[in-house]
Amino acid sequence: MDLTPAPLDLVPAPLGAVRLADQDFTLDQDTTLVAAPGLEPVEQWLRGTLTAATGLALRPGRPGEPGIELALDDRLAAEEYRLSVRPGRAVITAGGPAGALWGAQTLRQLLGPDAYRRAPLRRDGWVLPGGDIEDAPRFGWRGVLLDVCRHFLPKADVLRFLDLMAAHKLNVLHLHLTDDQGWRIEIKRHPRLTEAGSWRERSMVGYRAGQRRDDRPHGGFYTQDDLREIVAYAAQRQITVVPEIELPGHAQAAVAAYPELGNTDVLDTAALGVWTDWGVSPNVFNVSDATLRFLEEVLEEVLEIFPSEFVHLGGDECPKEQWKASVAAQARIEQLGLANEDELQSWFIRHFDTWLAARGRRLIGWDEILEGGLAPGAAVSSWRGYGGGVAAAQAGHDVVMCPEQHVYLDHRQAPGEDEPIPVGWVRSLEDVYRFEPVPPQLAAMDDGGAAARRVIGTQANLWTEFMDSARDIDYRAFPRLAAFAEVAWSALPTDPAARDYRGFERRMEQHLARLDALGVEYRPTGGPHPWQRRPGVVGRPIEGAPPQV
Repeated sequence: MDLTPAPLDLVPAPLGAVRLADQDFTLDQDTTLVAAPGLEPVEQWLRGTLTAATGLALRPGRPGEPGIELALDDRLAAEEYRLSVRPGRAVITAGGPAGALWGAQTLRQLLGPDAYRRAPLRRDGWVLPGGDIEDAPRFGWRGVLLDVCRHFLPKADVLRFLDLMAAHKLNVLHLHLTDDQGWRIEIKRHPRLTEAGSWRERSMVGYRAGQRRDDRPHGGFYTQDDLREIVAYAAQRQITVVPEIELPGHAQAAVAAYPELGNTDVLDTAALGVWTDWGVSPNVFNVSDATLRFLEEVLEEVLEIFPSEFVHLGGDECPKEQWKASVAAQARIEQLGLANEDELQSWFIRHFDTWLAARGRRLIGWDEILEGGLAPGAAVSSWRGYGGGVAAAQAGHDVVMCPEQHVYLDHRQAPGEDEPIPVGWVRSLEDVYRFEPVPPQLAAMDDGGAAARRVIGTQANLWTEFMDSARDIDYRAFPRLAAFAEVAWSALPTDPAARDYRGFERRMEQHLARLDALGVEYRPTGGPHPWQRRPGVVGRPIEGAPPQV
């Protein structure tokens, strides 16, 4: 079917749609819901969601009868779907459960903002506009990083965030679980990681230059059962949770819990606590066999909880001063025949690259892990711009593009001092909408598109130094995450200047009403509410355009 764009106000925009004005379907108490074998979880989600919002029972029906039907077609890709609406009947046909859920999310959007409420405001007037939609995602990895280390996010808020991701057809939650400022995952063989490493004495308020602290203890962690629940809840929404365990840097919380993991021949690691500053701590893991084995034991428990193909091991921002001063680290460099501390870090990363590969998993890390070489199956999160991703793709590695200059959503949304803790580059809703994950350097290569296809997806990152609650996360993430979702899902022009941002703005008017119904405290179009501002809190604006590399 040759479908043309239709004014259905969908976000993200589908591949194609046609609106048939005289073919609407009005739902009522007689409307049924039925699903093909294998789609029962999607049926359960759709019935629970729509019944709560509409008050309609959506009793079980039979295939081919009037009502809502979820069907399978093995000719479609796993995340692909078709949605057809006619009087008395709506059919979602998908290539698999993921496609069926994305089709169900589209159906929910078509019912209007009140379909996003948890209790019915009315019992009638639930109309699906008639027409046909064809849809499939551009990228297989449509991710969001959620940093729960700088500020802990309670489990209920993580589950809520997963619902918001699913509503935008985002399918990877990169969960940043360990850092200098806190260790958030229970490890049964090493209980002090959470007993001592999950709480810090106080936190900075605003950027480091302000040197303000709240003198209030902060912390928390997820039990292994909490994390299994998060993984299962995500899977019901076709979201994969990718855990991140930072190494060899960003390690002070772990060293505070187990001082023997640090460079004990350089400083008294027993005196360390969980770090109370932002930025990067100089305290890193030592390179002994015992520490390698300790971290392997941590990862053994991580693999038991998280079934994801990828495990993120950080690998970024590892200060080398302690290794330079450590007799033990220098002996390891000599033993291995390495040239310097940079090669020592590469050896450290490759050890766990090989360890994960032997267990059927794949390492992914920040683009610093390219330095020194990687195993063939390893992948790269390109955060310092496009350059790391370009180099990784050219070397045959899969890439997730998440350059800080474009999709770090902790960065401010507008110029001026009204933004709460204004840090980083200004990245407006339009800036995010015009982000292109595949850089021209890859798209222009004369290789039949092989290098460009190594960009398996894209990701927006939420670092939470300046977000100490779900309300703050809402403000930083939305509405920009809706723009990012369209970049990751929709078949937009690869030339950012050719994108119809005004059309997106028009569709966002309806979408903001959906966010209102969900209770999302997004940044208003006209600027922050007075209560959202934080006067007197030091930020760090970065002036000028960032390099596009």
